Amino acid sequence: MPRRFDLRGTIARLAARAGKDPRLAVRAALGLLLVANLVAAAAVFRPWGGSPEELQRQLAGLRVEAARRSAAVERLRALAGKVERARLESDRFFEQHFLDRRTAYSAVVAELTEIAQQSGLRPKEHSLAVEPVEGSEAFTMLSITGHYEGAYADLIKFVNMLDHSPRFLTIEILQATPQQGSGSLNINLKLNAFVREEGQAQ
Repeated sequence: MPRRFDLRGTIARLAARAGKDPRLAVRAALGLLLVANLVAAAAVFRPWGGSPEELQRQLAGLRVEAARRSAAVERLRALAGKVERARLESDRFFEQHFLDRRTAYSAVVAELTEIAQQSGLRPKEHSLAVEPVEGSEAFTMLSITGHYEGAYADLIKFVNMLDHSPRFLTIEILQATPQQGSGSLNINLKLNAFVREEGQAQ
């Protein structure tokens, strides 16, 4: 079984020898001073954290990294601002140009009747049908079929006013047939408009 090293006993024996032999005490003191000087020299010439030049290089690298990350944060902040503006603009576009489900039918018929009267056409009946939009649960398509009577010039004015309507209305079918014995036209028109489903578009 190996013997345990007894530090206190070893120190006591060395002290007893040093007491008997002063030269041994001087040698031990010189050895301790030499070790202390070597440790101090190593700390001066090679600091524990690195030399001043190495520390300066590390500090410069950290500053560059901090500047790079700060620039990345600014880019992300600017991108987030653009995304938020785009979201607000898209919401505003949908509110202005797409019909609300609760008022879609009355609003579109009232607008078509008003445009027809302003352009000189005589509105007749309107029929409406709702169709799903493929790939979207937030919107449906409202198909409006309208019948009108009027002159060719009135029809051109009517189409022009439809084109400038704030609603997102698209003409799918436009048929105009002349009435016999008069200068008027029988006009059949099919329009499409998009409807925001309540609570879904947001």
